[in-house]
Parts: sequence; structure tokens; C-alpha cells
Amino acid sequence: MLGLDLGTKTIGLAISDSDWSIASPLTTIRRVKFTPDVEAMLEIASREDVVGLVLGLPVNMDDSEGPRSQATRAFARNLERLSNLPLLLWDERLTTEEAYDAMRKTGIPAHKHKEQVDQVAASIILQSALDALTADTLEE
Repeated sequence: MLGLDLGTKTIGLAISDSDWSIASPLTTIRRVKFTPDVEAMLEIASREDVVGLVLGLPVNMDDSEGPRSQATRAFARNLERLSNLPLLLWDERLTTEEAYDAMRKTGIPAHKHKEQVDQVAASIILQSALDALTADTLEE
């Protein structure tokens, strides 16, 4: 699985292992325009043998959806036209703050935070989805 943290300037990517148990930060794509952004992402997905995508959905703390959520939903609709990979939208509340906290705790130097935060946030989004999918599978 490939996790995506969609920002206005970058897209953070994370990858899961083949058992869907562990998500790891992968890379960050600098956004240019929709088509080249998606082409870069899908090339990585193909190279990594990805079978599905998890896209972080920025939901407000009161469960409402603002302009960023709408932009993410539009991105998802357009992405689905270009890819046959299943796409799951996943609540990404507080993942950026969680990513900064994790980087501080693991000793990543502060000057590297900005360049790595999106891929770390993507791994948190993906890990949360994997945990829920695994729990659902175990309950069945």
C-alpha cells in the first residue's frame, strides 16, 4: 500500500510492507501540476508493486470538511480517472503535529523536519489505515 499526504506544495509518500503491518516514510514529491504529480506518484507505485492507495483527508476537529478537504476529494476523483488502484480516503487529523513530535523524539535534526514531515505524516496516515484494516480482518 502507498500512503499519501497531500499538501499544496508537496505530496508525502509512505509504503507498507507486503503484509500490510508496517508503514514507513518513502519520499516527498514536489508539486508542479496535477498530471506530472500523479505520473511521478504512479511511477513510484508501479516500481514498488503497490496494490492500493490511502490518501489522507484533512477533516476539521469538529468533523466538518473545509476547502482543503474539498481539494483533496477533487484530487482523489481526478486520480481515480488515471489509475485502477483502489483508493481509500483516510482521516488525517493531527498527523502533521504527530509527525513533528515523532521526529523530535527520534532525534531527527530540526533542520530536516520540514523536508521529511510530509512523508512521516503519510506513514502515520497509512499506519492508521493498516491498523484499522487489519483489525477489521481479524474480527471477521
